[in-house]
Amino acid sequence: MQNQISPLILSFGASDPVAATGLFADLASFAAMGCHGLPIVTAILTGDTAQIDSIHPLDADLVDEQARTILEDMAVVTFKIGQVGSVDNATTIAEIVSDYPEMPLILDPFNSTITEQIADAEDLILSIRELLIPQATLLLISAVELSRLAETWKENSEAEDLTADVMTLIDSGCEFVLVTGTPTANGEIANTLFNESGIIRRDVWPRIPGSFAGAGSTLSAAIAALMANGLEVPEAVLEAQEFTQAAISHSQQLGMGKLIPDRHFWAKEVE
Repeated sequence: MQNQISPLILSFGASDPVAATGLFADLASFAAMGCHGLPIVTAILTGDTAQIDSIHPLDADLVDEQARTILEDMAVVTFKIGQVGSVDNATTIAEIVSDYPEMPLILDPFNSTITEQIADAEDLILSIRELLIPQATLLLISAVELSRLAETWKENSEAEDLTADVMTLIDSGCEFVLVTGTPTANGEIANTLFNESGIIRRDVWPRIPGSFAGAGSTLSAAIAALMANGLEVPEAVLEAQEFTQAAISHSQQLGMGKLIPDRHFWAKEVE
C-alpha cells in the first residue's frame, strides 16, 4: 500500500548559490512544513552573502519544458512564483498557470537587489503587473516595492496611498495582497493583509536587529506550504509570519555578509 505523499508545490524562481533566497530557500521552507518542492529554474544568480552580482535568465522555452513536464507527471497542489528573470519568462509562466486556474498561486516576484541587475527591469515589472498579479491568490510585496509598482499606473502628481494602491491590484484580479515592512510609531514593523473587503489582518512584530538575506522568500514559501497543507489564507499568513520571525531570530552568519534565516531551527537540539 502506497504511503500518503507530501503536498507538492511547483516553485518558479532563481538558483541562488548562497541558498538565502530563491528556489533553495523555498525548498528548505517547504520541507520544514512537510511539503515537497518542485523547483523550476528561471534564472541563475551569482554572488555571495554580501550581495547579488548578476542574474542570468534562462530561455523561456526551457522554463516551459521544465514546468509542463512536471505538471504532466505529478499532482501539484500549489504554485509559488518568485523571481521570473525576464519578460519572456513572465509571459511563459503566466500561460502555464492560466491552465490551472483553480490552483492556489502565491506570488513573490519583487526583489530590488535582483531587479537592479535586469536590463529591462521596467518592462519586467509591467509584465508582472499585467500578466501574473491578476492570476495570483496572494501577492507578497513590501511597502517600498508597492510604491515602485504603483508608479506604473499613477501620475507623478498623485500622492502615495498604500490602501488605494493595494485595491488597484485587487481590482485587477489578485485575491489577497500582503504588504510587508510598514514602519510603526513604536519602531516595530507591520504586515497587513488585504482582500476586496479591505484589511483582513494586521500583525505587528518587533524589528530584529541585523541585515538579513532571504526573509521575504522564507515568508512567501511558508505561506505557500501552509496553504498546500489546507490552511485558509488568513491563518496561513499568521502562521507563516510566526515561522519567519523564528527563522530570522535563529539566523546564521554563514559568510562575511548578511545573516541567513535558519528554516530548520526547530530541528536542532537545545544544548
